Amino acid sequence: MKIDIFFQPGKDFRTYADWILQAETWGFDAAWSAEWLSNPFFPLTIAAKKAQCPFTLGTIAACAFPRSPMITAQITWDLARQTGGRFVLGLEAEMPEFLPIGEGGQSSETVGKMREYIESLRAIWRSFQNDERLRYRGRHYQFRLMAPFFNTGPIKDPEVPIFLSGDDSDIYDLAGELCQGLHANVLHSRSYLRDVVVPHLSRGLESSGRPRESFEFAIPALVFTPDILVKDLDTQNEPGRNIASYAFARRNLSFATYHGWEALLDSLRGSALSGDSGSIWRSIPEEILREIAIVAEPKRVAAAIRQRYSGLADRVCLVFAFWNPIIISTIVADLKKQLRGDLADQA
Repeated sequence: MKIDIFFQPGKDFRTYADWILQAETWGFDAAWSAEWLSNPFFPLTIAAKKAQCPFTLGTIAACAFPRSPMITAQITWDLARQTGGRFVLGLEAEMPEFLPIGEGGQSSETVGKMREYIESLRAIWRSFQNDERLRYRGRHYQFRLMAPFFNTGPIKDPEVPIFLSGDDSDIYDLAGELCQGLHANVLHSRSYLRDVVVPHLSRGLESSGRPRESFEFAIPALVFTPDILVKDLDTQNEPGRNIASYAFARRNLSFATYHGWEALLDSLRGSALSGDSGSIWRSIPEEILREIAIVAEPKRVAAAIRQRYSGLADRVCLVFAFWNPIIISTIVADLKKQLRGDLADQA
């Protein structure tokens, strides 16, 4: 199991790039940037200049449909070149709620459109890499020309991994069929991932004839310490500050239906849309909070993560509600040590 860290870029990209580089020195395997407050690609371009192999840089839930596949393909290709093949493109596979009515199409078309988006990305990349004639024709996207002055040319590592993010069983199937990974929703329970998500991923992999080892299931894990719960998270300028507002503002959270928590979700949407993340956390019953997040003293966080996600996740992406370098570096060191111990015991 690989241990990653999540960053929510703010206005100062250089600061976030510095945090990413700091995370690399602590032993994290990857840093992921999300498209919530700012463009997720920009901090990675800064960090890529100094980050070293095998540290991975990637996006979580970068908006697909508002960007043409050609734009996304160019950005991805540049980052793949700059990182020496260590970039992973993580795309949001659902219709963004900020799109004007009618622009995104019907939700029932999401999976078909996402399939074409992925296929057209790879067609464009083949054109870049092999100077292949660009010919892609689908219902939603058509590309029939790659002018020489738009062709950025080949790179050393052209097989760019694509991860999907979404909250729909058809998206899980699609990720297993076409992609190299899936980012689970940040709001989840272990039982929901085990009973709902994993079977669909397996079905998608089976349909494409791919082994499970070719795919990575990446799970974001919210991490709180007991003292942080009594604080108003809105007063903090930290990486996980607004994660509650983003997560609870979404209309479709299948895990809530699975657990029968729809009423709770509906009651929190108002606070989420207003950005009052502190109110959200204070309103969640403790038993539910502990189901969807790791709540433990710093010295117990590593054991709690290992217990919850071992045997389920290929990657765990830690989402901290605070930024304390001493605590974070200690947690990842403890977790790495425990995981090494598990491997030694298996040997």
